[in-house]
Amino acid sequence: MNSIYRTRRFGYKPEEGQNPYIGFMSFQHFKGEKMFSDIIVREEANRTETERVECYPPSPDAEENGRAEGYYPDNSVVYIRILWKEFEPKRGEYNYKFIEDIIEEAKSHSQTLIFRLMAHSTRACDDVPDWLKEIIPCPERPDGMRVKDSPTDPRFLEYFLEAVRHLGERFDSCPYFDAIDISLPGAWGEGHKLEEYPDNVLETIVDTYTSVFKNTQLMTQLSRPNLIRYAKDTAGLNVGWRGDGLGEPLHIYEFYPPRVEDVKYNWKTAPVSFESFWWLGEWKRQGWDIDYIIEKTLEWHISSLNAKSMPIPLEWKDKIDGWVNKMGYHYALDYVSYPEKAAPGGALNIELCVDNVGVAPMYKKLPLNIRLKSDSNEYVFTSDVDIRTWLPGKNTGKIEINLPAELSPDVYTLEVGIISDIFPVIYFATDAKRNGAYYIIDKIDIK
Repeated sequence: MNSIYRTRRFGYKPEEGQNPYIGFMSFQHFKGEKMFSDIIVREEANRTETERVECYPPSPDAEENGRAEGYYPDNSVVYIRILWKEFEPKRGEYNYKFIEDIIEEAKSHSQTLIFRLMAHSTRACDDVPDWLKEIIPCPERPDGMRVKDSPTDPRFLEYFLEAVRHLGERFDSCPYFDAIDISLPGAWGEGHKLEEYPDNVLETIVDTYTSVFKNTQLMTQLSRPNLIRYAKDTAGLNVGWRGDGLGEPLHIYEFYPPRVEDVKYNWKTAPVSFESFWWLGEWKRQGWDIDYIIEKTLEWHISSLNAKSMPIPLEWKDKIDGWVNKMGYHYALDYVSYPEKAAPGGALNIELCVDNVGVAPMYKKLPLNIRLKSDSNEYVFTSDVDIRTWLPGKNTGKIEINLPAELSPDVYTLEVGIISDIFPVIYFATDAKRNGAYYIIDKIDIK
């Protein structure tokens, strides 16, 4: 059936809500809950007084008045890190329910999880499991000291990686895990004194994660870019990276640049995430250049930021909102070409152009659906478009749909939507009208 083709162009309009997998993350809290209070850095103590909020659940005495002190952007991702001793309180006994409860909380708040199982923090109360201390020597962690060292006995990593394997075997197929953060030696799993660990030891850590997390996105510290390449070469997995210490001048001017250059194309297939050095209120007190920080992270293709769920100065709100509106993917409908008419049993050929006005693609393989909807009929077709290939800039593709012969003749609205089992809507940055999870393109006559 020959038909005249129409092309409808659309204007840009910011999304109606926060899209999944990107933007600011809540930390050790869930969306809409209390925020931690701002904390003044105590220089004389040489520490930042955040130990009470570094592990999940936070200490009951952690102050949570942050919503009266500033603001925090809406978020669809929660970053949770738990202690090994919470997951394996007794040797070989794993507390799966503790993690299942966290997943249920994330689910009830319409969030996905970036998750890290960490061996210990810097405090005695957040140390390795007691049963491990009965087997091997472990560093002392006196009050007031920030002892980041992990045990040096090789059994430390051997037993910890056993726990990682059990974690992966149980939860690799959980769709609410946005990413698993690879835990390295040192406090919080952040890679303290990595120079003291041979490459083959660090590679064994990566091997453990890649062997059990085959369906879940993995991330690791930017401190060792070679581990990212190693995972790709040995397991064929695209591992994302996260940069701790964002904001601090030494990190942003000296530490990050050569390491980002070492994996400068990795963002095309795996996400980039950052964690703030201190928090944004302290950035302001320190006089750090928020504009430069925003500029560099966008240049490095940031998808998400853990700003510790601490209040952001209200005078920075416009800057932060603009930052969030560029992080990760932001899909604007540029144009859609389609026939005026089509016939049951025939082909419906569509050309779609999406302008990704963000700085990164989406890394989840979600289906792009085409819906034909009338007052009395509805047909949904899943295209073979891989939206993960929509890099920043304009992305054009052709979609061919074989219409079923039994399709009822009618005037339908032609609609497009990205469909998720978790999130009810994936928002487009467009002025097209939305109909539930779909965006209306135009009318099309099927007869």
